[in-house]
Amino acid sequence: MAAAEPRRRSSSSSRSTDRSATGGSRPRSGKGNAAWAIRSAAGQLQELLGRAPESVSALKPTEDGWEADVEVLELERVPETTSVMATYRVTLDKEGDLVGYERTRRYTRGQIDRRG
Repeated sequence: MAAAEPRRRSSSSSRSTDRSATGGSRPRSGKGNAAWAIRSAAGQLQELLGRAPESVSALKPTEDGWEADVEVLELERVPETTSVMATYRVTLDKEGDLVGYERTRRYTRGQIDRRG
């Protein structure tokens, strides 16, 4: 006799919301989730700078939307470890629109953080 398959939760309840510690809910898929915020921050910063972001190194929700740290190649050099990188802090509102950005750091690609 074959073992019965475990019951699966319906997709609407397992993917639609994530309950926070305060009892509220935040959408987990589509507009408003972390992946959406990362794509939005990187895409809008690319439009402004004319350079493609390499990665997003930090992301956090705020009362007004999202804040992300985006890593951008500013000056390509040979060898690659000497290329100049920059970290930009990008602020998004709740709709995902960029409301501010600033360069917070410049460094060479091969540089290791010595903080903390």
